[in-house]
Amino acid sequence: MLLTSILDTIRSVDKEVFLAINQWNSPFFDQVMVYISKTYTWFPVYALLIFLLFRNFGWKKALWIVIATLAVVSIADLVSVHLFKNVFQRLRPCHNPELAGLVHTDDGRCGGYYGFVSSHAANFMSIATFLFFFFRKSYLYILFAAIVVLVVGYSRIYLGRHYPADVFGGYLLGAVVAFSVYRFFAKVEAGTCPIVCRIRNVKNSKSLSDKDLIE
Repeated sequence: MLLTSILDTIRSVDKEVFLAINQWNSPFFDQVMVYISKTYTWFPVYALLIFLLFRNFGWKKALWIVIATLAVVSIADLVSVHLFKNVFQRLRPCHNPELAGLVHTDDGRCGGYYGFVSSHAANFMSIATFLFFFFRKSYLYILFAAIVVLVVGYSRIYLGRHYPADVFGGYLLGAVVAFSVYRFFAKVEAGTCPIVCRIRNVKNSKSLSDKDLIE
């Protein structure tokens, strides 16, 4: 009974916070938030990060970091869908009949039926967390990555796709996946796997600092 009461309270607060964020909207911010949620919007940022990795680590080590990052985000995306959305089956706010007529969306679009956890939040957090291990000396990277992750998460709530709990659940999932994969690579003995060896060598070499980013 106590657990049920706690869960009901969490769901209630989650809906109230969602509505408070979602109902603060305007046509201008509708377009901004849609743009923020698009994957291609961030291609220039990805290109810049790849450039910095290749410039500072050399092409061989940088290539393995890029491959590992793609693996991390792929795992986060697949887990968010198959082990969370399809298992918990929590309706997105824009599909929830209890909120019919209350949810603001962009042109009535909503996406798939289930929203826990947010794949956007999981994917962006997985990338930000994994690359943190290579940019951890750069305050510019940490600040920028934090802003991007928070803004993307906010956009998903604003657009009516997710509750705040969906977004925070995605953040947690993405961070756990990134940390787990990084630790896996770091702990495997050198020479047992080419990918692991190169990632491990990067770990033992250096982390990019703000000076490396701007020079």
